[in-house]
Amino acid sequence: MRRVEESRLKSHSEGHIVLLAPMTGLVVPLANVPDPVFSGGMFGDGIGIDPLEGKLVAPCDGVVMHLARTGHAVTITTAEGAEILLHIGIDTVELNGRGFAPMIEQGAAVRTGDVLIEFDQDVVARNAPSLVSVIAIANSDAFGIVERADSGTLKAGQSPLLTLRAKDGAAVAASREASSVSEEARQSIVLEHAGGLHARPAARAREAARGLDARVEVRFDGKKAAIESVVGLLGLGAGQGATVEIVGIGAQAQAAVDAVVRELTREAHGEAEEKPARQMSPAPVTAVRPQGADSLAPNTLAGVCAAPGIAVGKLVRWDDADIDPPETTGNTPAAESRQLDKALAAVDAELNTTVRDASQRGAHGEAGIFAVHRVLLEDPTLIDAARDLISLGKSAGFAWRETIRAQIGVLSKVDDALLAERAADLRDIEKRVLRALGYSNAAARSLPDEAVLSAGEFTPSDLSSLDRKRVTALVMARGGATSHAAIIARQAGIPALVAMGDALHAIADGTQVVVDATAGRLEYAPSALDVERARSERERLAGVREANRRTSQQAAATRDGRAIEVAANIATLDDATTAVDNGADAVGLLRTELLFIHRQAAPTVDDHRQSYQSIVEALQGRTAIIRTLDVGADKEVDYLTLPPEPNPALGLRGIRLAQVRPDLLEDQLRGLLAVQPVGKVRILLPMVTDAGELVRLRKRIDELSAESGRTDKIEVGVMIEVPSAALLADQLSKHADFLSIGTNDLTQYTLAMDRCQPDLAAQADGLHPAVLRLVSAAVQGAEKHGKWVGVCGALAGDPLAVPLLVGLGVTELSVDPVSVPGIKARVRNLDYQLCRQRAQDALALESAQAVRALSREIWPQD
Repeated sequence: MRRVEESRLKSHSEGHIVLLAPMTGLVVPLANVPDPVFSGGMFGDGIGIDPLEGKLVAPCDGVVMHLARTGHAVTITTAEGAEILLHIGIDTVELNGRGFAPMIEQGAAVRTGDVLIEFDQDVVARNAPSLVSVIAIANSDAFGIVERADSGTLKAGQSPLLTLRAKDGAAVAASREASSVSEEARQSIVLEHAGGLHARPAARAREAARGLDARVEVRFDGKKAAIESVVGLLGLGAGQGATVEIVGIGAQAQAAVDAVVRELTREAHGEAEEKPARQMSPAPVTAVRPQGADSLAPNTLAGVCAAPGIAVGKLVRWDDADIDPPETTGNTPAAESRQLDKALAAVDAELNTTVRDASQRGAHGEAGIFAVHRVLLEDPTLIDAARDLISLGKSAGFAWRETIRAQIGVLSKVDDALLAERAADLRDIEKRVLRALGYSNAAARSLPDEAVLSAGEFTPSDLSSLDRKRVTALVMARGGATSHAAIIARQAGIPALVAMGDALHAIADGTQVVVDATAGRLEYAPSALDVERARSERERLAGVREANRRTSQQAAATRDGRAIEVAANIATLDDATTAVDNGADAVGLLRTELLFIHRQAAPTVDDHRQSYQSIVEALQGRTAIIRTLDVGADKEVDYLTLPPEPNPALGLRGIRLAQVRPDLLEDQLRGLLAVQPVGKVRILLPMVTDAGELVRLRKRIDELSAESGRTDKIEVGVMIEVPSAALLADQLSKHADFLSIGTNDLTQYTLAMDRCQPDLAAQADGLHPAVLRLVSAAVQGAEKHGKWVGVCGALAGDPLAVPLLVGLGVTELSVDPVSVPGIKARVRNLDYQLCRQRAQDALALESAQAVRALSREIWPQD
């Protein structure tokens, strides 16, 4: 007892709180506790003990704040406000009290050394994963550990275990105020997200639980991860179809579990940096690897196409040499922690700027990638592990590098290619933080005019900083066609190959190479003839594009005089400028949801008006067809949380959103009606299924128009995206001024094939005769009332589809801005009467492949 009294005196005299060992047993560092939730610090900083006796005693004076109903755990609050969690064994809650005998009641005052719980070591050892027990500081935000037992055997009630110090008086008071009786809640769910528990759903689940008084973990396949740690969640490797358990502990445990379950059972669309970004870029073309080296030509490597194109240049190794910060430093751990905090804040600010800039220029895929990097940057698993190393005397740079590499090792072992690719994101933030700490490995590089950059794998920050005017291609030994580097390469129009293997590293720096990314091949040390052929093909394609650009400002008509308007699909003000530069006759589709996709609050009426007004002014007199908000399915906006749906593609999409949020549509319509000059804006309504919906909306638009003081009616069109709309086009055309066919969704709904499912991409072809018959039905229905029909889906930009669409009577094609010159040139080489005849022939064919073969034979491409 003398040792106990000495500890009490020390606690009061120095302002510290000394905790004695609550068990007799061996010290186990927290990082070695065989439970990732404890070892990851989910329940706070602390230490483990492997008990040698079946008795738990009070480590200090205090009050029993909470006694688990199953008797396996107890929390004591000290007079200073520290909350000490004492947890016997791992997963012992599952024993439902068997083997545990509490000797105190909740609310009881206890003294150091008092027996709290007696337990049967044999029963617990036989029925629980481990007897290792944990002593954790539940409110570690208010109290820090300044000393801890290093090793050896401890004696219950006698051996010093931890010494605590209050971090901040206010923090302690807040912690006390927030304290309440803990509850437990749990629920098992099946992950239906495409890709499973990837970064985007993981980050959303984390945000759902933020602010609730509960600690939440996700359990899968014998592993656990705290909801705060996206890295930990990714490391679970829970793919699509996996059954995971959500467990909450705390006063608001049930509310926290419910919130997380709602997010994880929503139809997700991949990581903020994954699926939506891939959909905004051309789908990668996968090259099939040869079965053996004999199938490859000499001096040729095979890879997977991440971005198509042909390039010639010299191989330049881009792989950064390892940044090697010193292991130790002369600074105190506190000073090094402050340096790390400063670097993390600087990188976060840099990433925030990158996200904002990418969003403003319409590069939403790139914005999503770096938004996820911000989430990873604040991951407690990473930060806490780095701080632990710093507390052991390591430098901030060394601690950060080692922490990141340990997590990379975890993800690299996950049997999921997409999850393993997230290791590249960790490498990216490793580099950024080390640079922010002042470390560097080389001076800025000077690239030759034609550089084919080679790396094991590029990170997004590599690509955001390189001189794209000098880079002709990217080649990588690792990575995948869905990696973030691949996404950015496609958006930048840089040919790229991935998954080429270690043989890539054997090619000497400066070697001449030819990259045919479309075919999935790299030829090194090519002959002069090979280089000349590649240059000729590249120049020929560039020449065709330039010739088309020179005539792009002229109107397009077939050789026999059928006028076809070629408009542009846009999403931003920059897109509008690009459309004008490329000769677009108008804007055939402004996707308004992408203007506001990263906002945290819904746009106001004036936000709408200003955004559309600036775009109309940039169009220099051209007309803009502006589609009302189209969210749901593969498009989400941050400020709108839709209720969970078992099949969002068939749920609250397009104008159906007005059923739950009519205010959003009305604010947008008011903003549209305010744009000047009158007559330069047309409204397009998405996902209309019948005339009743259109009549109701048109009436409301007319009412809002009258309220605004307009005397003329604004033109209103309907998107033909579902088969019912195509079949009822004659009815819709009585009330609509025009029809615009969205072939992406029309194909999806006609063929019952998810257009976001890569395994079905080849079959979900808009040139399927069934889809073309619906296009024909829509045109015929519109013609009965003298209305025109356009196509704004991907089919409008397909050179093989253009002659058939023209032949079916479509008079407007709306395509990506850069595709306008080529589509105009395509139209000018057509004969309308021939198009009409052969389009009817195509309707009688049996497959999309047959239709494509017919078009290719009659109208060969350049």
